[in-house]
Amino acid sequence: MENLKLKSNLIVQQQPMEIIRPLAKTIDWNDRLISILGARGTGKTTLILQHIKANYGINNEAIYITMDDIYFTDNLLTDFAQEFRQSGGKVIFIDEVHKYPNWAKEIKNIYDFYKDLKIVFTGSSIIDISRQNTDLSRRAAQYELSGLSYREYLSFTGITNLQAITLKDLLKQHVEIAHDLISKFRPLQYFNDYLKNGYYPFFLENKSTYHLKLEKVARLIIEEDLQFIAGFNPHHSRKIYQLLYILSTNVPFKPNVSNLSEKTGISRNMIVEYLYYLNNAKLINSLTAAGKSISTLQKPDKIFLENTNLSFALSPNNTDKGSLREAFFMNQLKNAGHEINLPLKGDFYIDDKYTFEIGGKGKSTKQLNGVDYSFIAVDDMEAGINNKIPLWMFGLLY
Repeated sequence: MENLKLKSNLIVQQQPMEIIRPLAKTIDWNDRLISILGARGTGKTTLILQHIKANYGINNEAIYITMDDIYFTDNLLTDFAQEFRQSGGKVIFIDEVHKYPNWAKEIKNIYDFYKDLKIVFTGSSIIDISRQNTDLSRRAAQYELSGLSYREYLSFTGITNLQAITLKDLLKQHVEIAHDLISKFRPLQYFNDYLKNGYYPFFLENKSTYHLKLEKVARLIIEEDLQFIAGFNPHHSRKIYQLLYILSTNVPFKPNVSNLSEKTGISRNMIVEYLYYLNNAKLINSLTAAGKSISTLQKPDKIFLENTNLSFALSPNNTDKGSLREAFFMNQLKNAGHEINLPLKGDFYIDDKYTFEIGGKGKSTKQLNGVDYSFIAVDDMEAGINNKIPLWMFGLLY
């Protein structure tokens, strides 16, 4: 216990405070049970360490622990919580919760037995809390930390600080908003760099090794994080990475399950299941027609890499501008909480109302003739006109 407290004090003390994600202000830290899920590399650990440092500092009321600490190979989380509470502790910040067996049941027990103890836990986006423990999912205030939006990237790099805008306001006032913003900075000057290097906060550490680190992150998600899914066969890790690589060289990809099965040696049923897991792990984004859901039993209609940075890390010689545009659009809209489906006409159907076509400056509106609430997201354009909206502006939604 004492050793864990010393580790916690050290890592909290060393945590930089210069850049703080907006989600930190969104979370209601007064809740007794908080979950923060997200893909590897998005900054969950940094988020909670910054909160501890800003609100508790180095004292006995709060402690940071990680479930891959060797201490928890021989000690129960429930026993630790009891001892921490008896020593005056009030808040436990638990990192990498999915790496601890039976975590959901023990956290629920701690929550039920110790009414004066708060728990904040982080975990991989592969976690389905409702499947782990229905009671726990009802009790926990749940948040998700995505990678950086284009707006956050501009802030992180010190270029400009902008307020997030809603999709509704963007569609109505994009011309006025764009002209106001381009009087302050040149949005296209930084956009391509964001597409290549700006999604994961660790790009700030060293841009020259960023893609190598990102490729490693993808491997670790497949080799380590997926093994915490019940029934996952770790011997398939290499084949799943092969599957991801095949997808990265062909996005946007319309899945031919038989073809993928032949190339990877994975059965047809398992291909569909692994596509589902890759989607939950935030390595791909799956698109389905309206009325269909993403599940382990149903293949998606179209697949994109989850973000554009992955294209440059996994398949740098196969990056396609059209694919990057669509991947960016889907990523930013999805992270902003919008429902996205595949329409009969156009590229994306948003919130059962808006139809979008994605393209370059010369993109025609012909394909959307007769389609209500239809828009074109246009690359290489600073300010739009009518139903043509600059693509970069969809990076301001969160």
